[in-house]
Order: sequence, then structure tokens, then C-alpha cells
Amino acid sequence: MTPKRKSNSKASRAGEIEIPEKLYFRIGEVARLCRLPAYVLRFWETEFPQLKPVKSSTGQRMYRRRDVENVVRIKQLLYEEGYTIAGARQHLRDEGKGEKKQAALPFATNSPANLRQIRQGLQDILTILTPRH
Repeated sequence: MTPKRKSNSKASRAGEIEIPEKLYFRIGEVARLCRLPAYVLRFWETEFPQLKPVKSSTGQRMYRRRDVENVVRIKQLLYEEGYTIAGARQHLRDEGKGEKKQAALPFATNSPANLRQIRQGLQDILTILTPRH
């Protein structure tokens, strides 16, 4: 039995796809890596704003590493986790927001009436806890 080697390239849960260390990938390479038809990648470009491959001077799509990672994530959401396209789009949008800023704390906004009620409740607890002489 041979020990497993760790690789520098990132492997995804979506079929353990290893992305080679390259700057750019042609659409055919991405299709082979991700085991998807090229037309699916072109369709996803219209549905997911995160996928924006640059075009070469000959008009060929050139995917950056981040684009390939996004394709792998989209495939995982759609094929493994069962999201719809709209649901996956929203999920990716929410993931992107989570990286940039912290989520708001779940404190309800209190009206003056609610605050009075809370204050009264705290005073009642204080009277119960205060020793009587």
C-alpha cells in the first residue's frame, strides 16, 4: 500500500477535480477537467455573473483559475446538492457577501413600549433577588 501524496493544486469535492497550476484555460480544457459539455459552460456564463472568462484576440474564451474554481462550485451546487440555477446563483451571491463583510447580528429593533416592558421585567427580577430586611 502506498501513502497518498498531497498535491499543491486544489481538489474539489465535485469528483475530486484537480486544477493544474496554469494562468489560463481554454473552454475545452475546462470542459474536460470538470466533465461537462462546453455548451453547459457557455450557458452558465449567462446565468452566473461570477463566470466571466476573458476572450483572447482570436475570440476564444480563456478561463482564469478562479473561473474554473467557480465552475467546480456551481457543478457541486447543481449536481450534488440539488440546487436550482436560481438557488445556486443566490447561494453563491450569499457566499460572496459572507467573505466581504460580517453578517448583521440578529437583534430585533425595539420600540419604546417593548423597552418599557423589558425594563419592568428586569425590575421585577431585581425585587425578587434583593434580600428583604
